[in-house]
Amino acid sequence: MKLRHLAIATTVAALGAVAASGPSASATPDGRGLPPGGGFHAVIRPVDDATRATMLGVSWKPGCPVPIEDLRIIDMTHRGFDGEDHEGQLMVHEDIARDTVNAFRKLYLDDFPIRRMELIENYGGSDDASMDADNTSAFNCRAITGGTRYSTHSYGKAIDINTIENPYVKGSSVYPPAGRGFLDRTDVRPGMLIDGDITVTSFTSRGFDWGGHWTSLKDYQHMEIPQP
Repeated sequence: MKLRHLAIATTVAALGAVAASGPSASATPDGRGLPPGGGFHAVIRPVDDATRATMLGVSWKPGCPVPIEDLRIIDMTHRGFDGEDHEGQLMVHEDIARDTVNAFRKLYLDDFPIRRMELIENYGGSDDASMDADNTSAFNCRAITGGTRYSTHSYGKAIDINTIENPYVKGSSVYPPAGRGFLDRTDVRPGMLIDGDITVTSFTSRGFDWGGHWTSLKDYQHMEIPQP
């Protein structure tokens, strides 16, 4: 597909069923970076050459199931745990970029805090290091946890959100280890994804599966578009 810059429109039609009076989503003329001013903003853009160089041999290697050309960087506002607005970045497959923006816009409007939102290259492609930092991230060409087949992250169609507040749990194993303090999902605290509320339905209403619904294990941080 031809590379293109996609500016997220301010209309309800482009962003889904949200109040038109809410904070706008917009883009700078060249499609890079977020404009000044308050409110939610998002820009979807192709992977630039500088980022591509940081990916090679780190988060992307020959044989990965998607080419870099199919991926998009989202520069996006998110609410921090300090109550302030911050600029973050996610990398996802172009097919889910708009739905990803729409879902995170819902979280922003609901004042849902996100610790940090950085590309996995900032952590040397290490999922463990990213989780330990409570980082919200998406694309990373790697195997599933404890397995050998490609994770849905390898397709750019999975997102991990607030990894400490929403740990991966299988038997006695908890990742990241700091997530043990959040195993009681009835003790609801900021940054947790909770079944049945907007933090989960913002994604599941757009076709994502939530790892908190899984039965063999619980991956509370994980949202994915299942691969055929």
